[in-house]
Amino acid sequence: MANSYTQIHLHCLFAVKFRKAMIAEQWKQELHKYITGIIQNHEHKMISINSMPDHLHMLFGMRPHQSLSDLMRIVKGDSSEWINKRKLTHSLFRWQGGFGGFSYEKSSISRVAAYIENQQLHHRKISFAEEYQNLLKQFEIEYDDQYIFTPLE
Repeated sequence: MANSYTQIHLHCLFAVKFRKAMIAEQWKQELHKYITGIIQNHEHKMISINSMPDHLHMLFGMRPHQSLSDLMRIVKGDSSEWINKRKLTHSLFRWQGGFGGFSYEKSSISRVAAYIENQQLHHRKISFAEEYQNLLKQFEIEYDDQYIFTPLE
């Protein structure tokens, strides 16, 4: 086969370090545009992106030329640098280590995109920790509670 044909749709989410509420309403759309640019510059296709003050969700079509871990390292590193260079927060901005990555079939894309776009409504009912654990359970991903979230002090 001379060409590679794939259809990979990923929902990724990651938290602000210590789950601090640092993503401000005033600049979050600029952050979304910046991260979308990173995704596109790496030849992937952003479908949906949204954030809450303490975490970010994105759904994108991924081409197989790059590993997901490599892409997430670049997205998190470059976006942290972008936030800090612009002094958008009162203290150093960092993302938490790790990320959640979940794959979806094409028929679920519009539903997942709507879920991401409606984060503000969704989080009136459920915390980010509950949301993340629910996704891990839904996808039958084994995890150790002590490495997911520790209570905030």
